[in-house]
Amino acid sequence: MVHVLSSRLLLRPTDPERSREFYGGKLGLAVHREFGTGPERGTVYFLGGGFLEVSGRSEAPASPALRLWLQVADAATAHEELAAAGVAIVRPPVKEPWGLIEMWIADPDGTQIVLVEIPADHPLRSRPGI
Repeated sequence: MVHVLSSRLLLRPTDPERSREFYGGKLGLAVHREFGTGPERGTVYFLGGGFLEVSGRSEAPASPALRLWLQVADAATAHEELAAAGVAIVRPPVKEPWGLIEMWIADPDGTQIVLVEIPADHPLRSRPGI
């Protein structure tokens, strides 16, 4: 059995500088580490309990099957802040039938990103037996 110590999502953008501006500048993700030099250098961002590495370059955007799921404390505040930063909102915050509040944005290559708020009364917030 594999004992996983850490993990990260690797993203190979079509325009690395544009993607670093999006993830670091517009989304405001904190940098965990950087490596290499030049335009295709690597930048690893903190992503809650994991990491997002933007490095290298791809001739084509990532598969449309790829989605990022990011939990936020307040979707309405995230909506205001991202709109003010010039991030295109694909869909504003909506309370879904399953009880989560979700909004959708996309990175410069079109990778879909869902920002999720878990309301205080949602079952994901409860820990049975604790």
